[in-house]
Amino acid sequence: MRKLLLAILMVLVMVPSAFAAEEMRLLIWSEYMPEDFLTDFEHDTGIKVRVEYYESMEEMVAKLQAGGKNQYDVVVPSDYIIPAMIKLDLLKELDHSKLPNLKNLEATFINPAWDDGNKYTVAYQWGTLGMMYRKDKLKDFDGSWSVMFDPEKRQGAFIFVDSIREMLGCAQCAMGMDVNTTEKADLKKLLDTMLEAKKSKYFAGFDVGTGGRSKVVAGTAVAAIVYNGDALRAVADNPDTCGFVNPTEGTIGWVDNMSIPIGAPHPDLAYAFINWVLEPKVGAKLSNWTQYATPNEAAYPYITPEDFKNPAIYPEKSYMPKIQFIKDLGNENKMYDQIWTMVKTR
Repeated sequence: MRKLLLAILMVLVMVPSAFAAEEMRLLIWSEYMPEDFLTDFEHDTGIKVRVEYYESMEEMVAKLQAGGKNQYDVVVPSDYIIPAMIKLDLLKELDHSKLPNLKNLEATFINPAWDDGNKYTVAYQWGTLGMMYRKDKLKDFDGSWSVMFDPEKRQGAFIFVDSIREMLGCAQCAMGMDVNTTEKADLKKLLDTMLEAKKSKYFAGFDVGTGGRSKVVAGTAVAAIVYNGDALRAVADNPDTCGFVNPTEGTIGWVDNMSIPIGAPHPDLAYAFINWVLEPKVGAKLSNWTQYATPNEAAYPYITPEDFKNPAIYPEKSYMPKIQFIKDLGNENKMYDQIWTMVKTR
């Protein structure tokens, strides 16, 4: 009997448990976590993580449709694309009993418009798309979109963000237009505005937010459309030359969410990660680094006080009505796709 017990013990020592061998796979935007974030998660839970990145919602959806829905355990989609992902059967319904920290979310992010009842998503971060600019190269800058969209007020090279609805939405905000309009007359004006801007001698191309940010820092562009957190981290490193603003006319708001793909190989590890992110101090560490606003009300006491006072992160109440959120338009999304194709190819 002793020999049998010794043999069993040797097997247990030599062969790690199935759980220990499992590895959670995370698919997320680049530059969206502190460098030690996943190390902290592994330390706290014993779960290792392999992470892959994307630079646009279109890229993320394409990866899931190409088999990723059965390979990744956690993905972080933006609000406006979630209804389409649900229709495409890419996301798994969440078991709220495995997410006790869901109670930490601020009321705004419970039962959101894009996911009634939080059946598929849990808010991760929220913020805006605004304008990063060169303080030393723009004269009399008043925080307006006009340095991109008004031919008479352009002062140098500008970069558009390479994201269909978000880029078109920024143009619509500059025009005082509803970003979810399906009126053909409005969409014709939108197309004309985008084509005029693209043909300008100052137009310097489309790029992801971090790419536009780098060009402003380098001085090869005087302005770029950038996610607020991406911009603010660069502004902190270059305070004399760079600035960021949510433009006076209004801008696009967004909420990124944690979700579990429909065929996730390790859903229990995914639940552990999502619930961990909702811990108050973890949520605060995340937002203090990203410079995006936290949806985690329990994290508020641990947020850097200066960030709470910064309207570029937590906009003032008077500005909030100027922030528009993109909605899924179902079949009418095709109209925006067509505009984008014409803008890109002409």
